[in-house]
Amino acid sequence: MSTDQAPPTLEHVAKVAGVSRATVSRVVNGIRNVDPELREAVERAIEQTGYVPNRAARSLVTRRTGAVALVVSEPTKHTDAFAGGVFADPFFGRVVSGVLSVLGPMDVNPVLMLVDSEKARAQLINRLRQDRFDGVLLISIDPRDPLPAQLTQAGVPTVMFARPARSTPISYVDVAHEDGARLAADHLVARGCKQVATISGPLDTPAGQDRLSGFRSAMARHGQAYVPSAEGDFTQTGGERATEMLLLTQPFDGLFVANDLMAMGALDVLRKHGKRVPEDVSVVGFDDSGAALSCRPQLTTIRQPVEDMAAEMARLVVDRISGEGQRVTSVIFEPALVVRGSS
Repeated sequence: MSTDQAPPTLEHVAKVAGVSRATVSRVVNGIRNVDPELREAVERAIEQTGYVPNRAARSLVTRRTGAVALVVSEPTKHTDAFAGGVFADPFFGRVVSGVLSVLGPMDVNPVLMLVDSEKARAQLINRLRQDRFDGVLLISIDPRDPLPAQLTQAGVPTVMFARPARSTPISYVDVAHEDGARLAADHLVARGCKQVATISGPLDTPAGQDRLSGFRSAMARHGQAYVPSAEGDFTQTGGERATEMLLLTQPFDGLFVANDLMAMGALDVLRKHGKRVPEDVSVVGFDDSGAALSCRPQLTTIRQPVEDMAAEMARLVVDRISGEGQRVTSVIFEPALVVRGSS
């Protein structure tokens, strides 16, 4: 087509495909009740003519904006510190990478939003009601967060990263935390550890609870009836404090830490107390984040496939937006042990 010609229209596509304009419109707008052979004919004609749907006109028909809110919600943080923590944590970069791998080819734009107050939650709900976004990908950090229930009540297509702390009819992706903790226990026992301790995550979160219970259950099967534990907060400083507490209780030669950032803090404290890793204490983390490779020695850890989980989260929300996935569902991913120098 020469550059001075008018761009192809629905009528051009319909003529090439040998179908009605209405059929082309249904295909372009993603309406499902189109005969598969007709749909293929229209798609071939679109490719042949080079037709590009008009996003503005299409949104009037479908009421879709082509944008999805990627919301990180923490109701009790101040914005500056909260934003700094989000962008400093490599976990969020992995989530964004996974989301983009699915939404990018679909020409759907994820818009990052940090929600840290009642006012910010109200603004988000208002924007959703005004059809500013087609759906929400939600990372909720605080178990008391009211946002998952608010989004559900508002009828917004939403998928969460990780199981909600409160019983809420909302779709989510997660990793099998207890299975990951069992992998850590089995590995420490195989390494010859006789007295094992653990640093849990916050015990008001599903991940904190499941990783602790899974580890204790696995160690009980190995004959260790009592596992000393200290509660952390998924931060490096929290790992440092919890390790200091454990060192005051009783000796241990194996340590399972419920995430890699806390494990980094644990390694620093063990080094300060003259403990060699892994000669004196074997250490296993959880996540396989960038922190695992920054540790010295590099951290043995339980990998959760964050990029794959985020990609599935994006696929699920697209299905809900299109009307193909209305049933509340969960997708649970399998963890894997990654052995490095700390054990």
